[in-house]
Parts: sequence; structure tokens; C-alpha cells
Amino acid sequence: MASSTTFMAIVTITVLALCFGSSYAQLSTTYYSKSCPNVFKAIRSVVQSAISNEPRMGASLLRLHFHDCFVNGCDGSILLDDTSSFTGEKNAVPNRNSVRGFNVVDDIKSAVEKLCPKVVSCADILAIAARDSVAILEGPTWNVKLGRRDARNASQGTADSNIPPPTSNLTNLISSFRAQGLSAKDMVALSGSHTIGKARCTTFRPRIYNETNIDKSFAKTRQENCPKKTGSGDNNLAPLDVQTPTSFDNNYYKNLINLKGLLHSDQVLFNGGSADAQVKKYTYSPDTFFVDFAAAMIKMGDNKPLTGSEGEIRKKCRMVN
Repeated sequence: MASSTTFMAIVTITVLALCFGSSYAQLSTTYYSKSCPNVFKAIRSVVQSAISNEPRMGASLLRLHFHDCFVNGCDGSILLDDTSSFTGEKNAVPNRNSVRGFNVVDDIKSAVEKLCPKVVSCADILAIAARDSVAILEGPTWNVKLGRRDARNASQGTADSNIPPPTSNLTNLISSFRAQGLSAKDMVALSGSHTIGKARCTTFRPRIYNETNIDKSFAKTRQENCPKKTGSGDNNLAPLDVQTPTSFDNNYYKNLINLKGLLHSDQVLFNGGSADAQVKKYTYSPDTFFVDFAAAMIKMGDNKPLTGSEGEIRKKCRMVN
């Protein structure tokens, strides 16, 4: 593995190249340098506390950013609550009983509002919290581009159609990510986020009982806490990475090589297809994975942000002003 200094230099170069190459010139890594210079410290403090209390929260915050960006861009729409006159995205199929961490986002917003009222968007909070979560769990770090504004609307239907389900095959995954301006390479790198976090039995039951490209001992172990009958133990949890579920590393890819991918959409990355070579590369070059992951996160964060006078800066992330 390269030295930490060399590695961070590589990440920095990658970040700078992406920043200058972005079509969203309004986004900037120094966006809050004058209007809210302590925003990073405030957010990091809340995220660190939340992860210390529950390591899984890092994966949850990272996932919120993913699910936000895949629905009409990175605009904080996933945070909006349903009301009698408004339907948000929280009850979309990929999100219902699944996405979490909203209370932590509320805590972050409260802390930031005390420092800089009506300045920092909820969409930017998600982007920063995702980066901090990865870094705190021993993964890479990167300079987050900022300046997004918050949406006044949401789309449950778009969430249902755009966020790839755990039953996706490789072609589905490539198409879903391409629709968000992300390449197949980006998709494989971003899938590495499953090196942290947990999944519910209902999302991996078909794989552990019906599929053959799975380590038998691994399947048997997962079956112990995930009954075959639908409706029984649906919400029981299992780690997405059986080796180091609370450390952001490259063991996710090693699991795939060993046929221990928990979700169907995980194992399709190493199943005799076009992604096999990239998976193999990440197993022996964690630095390459880290650089590619950071670059893909920046690229995803550039997905159709609201900037300038578009949208708003919400006072509370759960509701429009």
C-alpha cells in the first residue's frame, strides 16, 4: 500500500481535476469559507458523536446522500416529510423502512443554524456528512464541492424508478448509474460503500436460499437469522461486509471473489461479467479503490444540483420554508 502522504496527494490531485472539470461551476470547495467558515467542524462533531454511539450510522448517512442524488439530483429532497398535502420520497419502495439517520441530520442542521442561520443547505449537509462518515470509518477523504440549494418538491415515483433495487443484474446497475451521469467504473467503485452497514433479511433472502453462486457456509450462516418464509424475520439485519462491517476498506471486494456478496446486486459485480477485472483490482489495490471511490463521490455530488436562485435554503431539513 502506498504511504498515507502519497495516497492523499493522489486523492487531492483527483479532486482538483474534477473540481476544475465540472460543468457546475457554481459548486466550490470554498463556498462557505466566508459565510460559514466553521461549518465543517460543526458537522464533523455531530457525525463523529453519532457514529461513536452507533457505528452503523456512518453507512446510513452515506446512503442518504446516494438516495438523494439519484432522484432529480442532489437537492435534499429525500429529507422532506410527507404531509396531508405533500408526498415525499421517504415511503418510496427503496426507502421505506430502510433509509435512516434523519434525526442525525436534524441535529446537524440545528448546530449549523446556530452558527450561520439560513446559509447552509440540507443538500450540502448530506454531502459533507457522507464524506465525514467515510473518513471517520477509516476510508478516504476528499474536498466536498458545495453551493447546492434545497428542493421545494420531491418525487416518490422517481425514487421508485431510479434507485436500483437489490435484485438488479449487472446490466441494470450500469444503466441506472449511467442515467445519473456515472460510468460503469463509477458504479463498481461506489458499490464499495457496501463495505459498511447492514441489510434487512427481506433484501437478501432470495440470494441465500435460491442462488448457486454463493459460498455454502456463508449462506447457511445468513439463513440462521433470516427464515425462508416471507414475513418471518424480514427486518432481521446482517452485515453487508462479513469481515469488517464497521471499517471502510476493500474487504467488500474480497468477499465477492469468495462468493460472499450478501445482495444479488453485490455478487453480480463478480460473476463472469465486465466488472470482474475491476473487482479483482480493488482486492489487491485498496489505494486504487479509495481514489476511484472519492472521484466517483465527487462526480455523483455534481448531479443536477440546484444553484444560484433555484430552490431555497431550508430552515429545517424536513420541511420547505
